[in-house]
Amino acid sequence: MVLMIIDDDRDILEINKNHLSDEGYKVYTYQTADDAISALKQIHPDCIVLDIMMPGTDGLSAINVIKRYTDSPIILLSGLASEDNRVEGLMSGADDYMIKPYSLKELSARIRLQIKKKNITKAANTITYPPLQIKLLDRKVLYNDDTEIILANREYELLLLLVQNPGVVIPFETIGKKIWGIYQESDRRTIMVVASRLRKKLESYGGLMNCIETAYGKGYKFIIPR
Repeated sequence: MVLMIIDDDRDILEINKNHLSDEGYKVYTYQTADDAISALKQIHPDCIVLDIMMPGTDGLSAINVIKRYTDSPIILLSGLASEDNRVEGLMSGADDYMIKPYSLKELSARIRLQIKKKNITKAANTITYPPLQIKLLDRKVLYNDDTEIILANREYELLLLLVQNPGVVIPFETIGKKIWGIYQESDRRTIMVVASRLRKKLESYGGLMNCIETAYGKGYKFIIPR
């Protein structure tokens, strides 16, 4: 797991890094938000620990910029302890808010919790049948986790419908109503064209041959890749 810690206090950075490194994390530290933001072009942290009061770009201002590069959870650190300060931090987009001074054990526990929550959310929004992966929120289809398979909207919707019901024949009528909102027998040809294009795109990737199977005269079904 990779962590990014941003604090203008070198001593705090060193203490946090040593403790979290001992727990098995790969820790990157930065004394300014601007340096950390630049590093996000190469580093993909699982969690970011961000101080609020820093010279240059402060923590609250940095959050919006950080979120352009990553959806990693952000834990704010601050000596500002009022309710208004905490609310402002959370409303700015942070996932958690810790008041200085804090326990290193508590910081570690909160980091673990945020990473766990992120992974649960990620799993809930992803359908995976290796080497195929569908990102529901992004409407993306990936091959081997990193190569995007470019699909037209109807192709994506057909694939999603089939993948959500693996091994089950989805009739033409159901496909038409689910994707187009209406079905007439004349629509069968349109569905067949979309299915043909989808199959052709998938079969250009190893391991995805024959995963869209035709049930002649009935519809289509998704066969889990082997």
